[in-house]
Amino acid sequence: SRGPKRLLDLGSGIGSVGLSVLWHFEVATLTAIEVQDVSYALLRENVCANELEARARTILGDLRHFEAHEDFDLVTGSPPYFDVSDGIVSADPQRAAARFELHGDVRDYCRAARRALAKEGRFIFCFPTLQTARAKRACDEAQLTILSVRDVVPRANLPPLFSLFACARDDDASATPLVVEPPLIVRDEAGAHTSDMKNVRATFGFDPNAPHVP
Repeated sequence: SRGPKRLLDLGSGIGSVGLSVLWHFEVATLTAIEVQDVSYALLRENVCANELEARARTILGDLRHFEAHEDFDLVTGSPPYFDVSDGIVSADPQRAAARFELHGDVRDYCRAARRALAKEGRFIFCFPTLQTARAKRACDEAQLTILSVRDVVPRANLPPLFSLFACARDDDASATPLVVEPPLIVRDEAGAHTSDMKNVRATFGFDPNAPHVP
């Protein structure tokens, strides 16, 4: 209810997730870690362009080797989805790292989050719905308990694209039952944002009625 004060974004990229969450929690501070040089440079530009130097600390480094010197109330992450054996890895290092597990997989994200998570903190991450079993195994191995799951459906009548997982440390959530939330449907059959998606956009400062691109 009080909102998180210390945020950590793993594999932050250019900062889309971390900076959006930081905007929502107005008194929080953010630590963002990114391993790709180009993405890190853009992350720094975004922090400076939004005049957030006093609230956002950026780290150029590998999350697998990140040692937190403080506990974080909220940790976020968007692990890449595919092993390098699952497809053709792009020659563009930016695209390759966004899709393939070149700098860690979902298990590494879960382990890094567990090391950094405060006693009553939460780790939120997204992962393909078809790989839910893999996400659950990664949480189990890292001693994280999944508190809630929500599938994200890109358009009505299509299958879920990915799922959102909210986790806590095992020693903080041993008796907590799993909550399966109703799916978040992004667009209706005509391609317009649903009321749920408009609420999500409003949460992060976007005009929910602004023109959209189908």
